[in-house]
Amino acid sequence: MNLRRLTPPPTSRQVSGVLTPRTPLRNMEKHFEFTDEDFEQQFSNATLNPTVFTHEAHLRLAWIHIRKYGIFSAIENICNQLQNYVASLGASDKYNKTVTMAAVKAVYHFMLKSKEDDFQVFISENQRLKTNFKELLNTHYSTDIFKSAKAKKEFLEPELLPFDEQW
Repeated sequence: MNLRRLTPPPTSRQVSGVLTPRTPLRNMEKHFEFTDEDFEQQFSNATLNPTVFTHEAHLRLAWIHIRKYGIFSAIENICNQLQNYVASLGASDKYNKTVTMAAVKAVYHFMLKSKEDDFQVFISENQRLKTNFKELLNTHYSTDIFKSAKAKKEFLEPELLPFDEQW
């Protein structure tokens, strides 16, 4: 078990040899204040502050679960825990089973191509997961899974491009 505390991204960047302040991305990096274990535990207990649970935090949770439990259990755990989490916030209508499962499968796809064991490095190498997530899922689906009532309730198999089957 890796208990080291993840370090937040640097607060400055080098541009043409000069260090300049880095503008933080709203709350995108707050989840890095937690170890993997603390982050996973607070989420599973539905005690994680919702301002911490950004899109990137969703991706990190998938990454943690896939590494720790394997893809099958990761999908099951995250679906169950996310349903409990949104219910605890009174936002059960926000849960989307297809998007949740597709997100875990997308993270898994990129993990198969990566040798990284550090999420910060992994996500920096796979920016599409963060910046073009909808576009990425649209390569698998012709259905708008983000708006589909059926997709919210049950997993819809991709119509265009299947997810990796290297289970």
